[in-house]
Amino acid sequence: MNDTAALLDCIERETGPTPAWAVIWLHGLGADGHDFVPLVPELVRPGWPAIRFLFPHAPVRAVTINNGTRMRAWYDIVDFDLANRADETGVLESVAQVDALIAREGARGIPASRVILAGFSQGGAVTLAAGLRRREPLAGLVGLSTYLPAAHGAEAALVDGANRQPVFMAHGTQDPVVPSFAGQQSAALLRQFGFDVQWTAYPMPHSVCAEEVIALGDWFDTRFAAG
Repeated sequence: MNDTAALLDCIERETGPTPAWAVIWLHGLGADGHDFVPLVPELVRPGWPAIRFLFPHAPVRAVTINNGTRMRAWYDIVDFDLANRADETGVLESVAQVDALIAREGARGIPASRVILAGFSQGGAVTLAAGLRRREPLAGLVGLSTYLPAAHGAEAALVDGANRQPVFMAHGTQDPVVPSFAGQQSAALLRQFGFDVQWTAYPMPHSVCAEEVIALGDWFDTRFAAG
């Protein structure tokens, strides 16, 4: 996965010359890297360091719950039941692809300690799964409208020091796709593992709202101050 040829295609946006930080943002099921590009001007604040935003495109694969239709997905969804929803092999493949992108940022001069990994829905699930397995901690993890996949095996997957990564999680109380309680349970499990988790719920469906973006910006402020 560290071979450049194996890297995922990404949309890149830099907020200034010689970026000192990177944000890798994973989209949801059936979307692509373009989905969250418009968020950059809404999120970025004056005075922040220059950031390279990367919005990778997930591979195209058949998705079982959608009658095998091929679409961009970070893993197959094999069941509506959250406990069995995620194809664990696909999750781990996506984690490896994300790790390759993080390694490339290191080669371009941005260490893991200045990389924030973010994701929405399915992308957020990969973000949290990747976070458990990070031997070199990132600056932070962002999971929006999401859950921790394969929670039954999460403790076994947790590596020493991974819980030094702060986590921002937010969810809609009216989410019909990933119920809010699933996000809450995942946040509670991460806290049990020693992660510092900021959790907020908003009266919205499976989406992102302006108040959430403001709260995320505040959280980014803290990350930059610590870095």
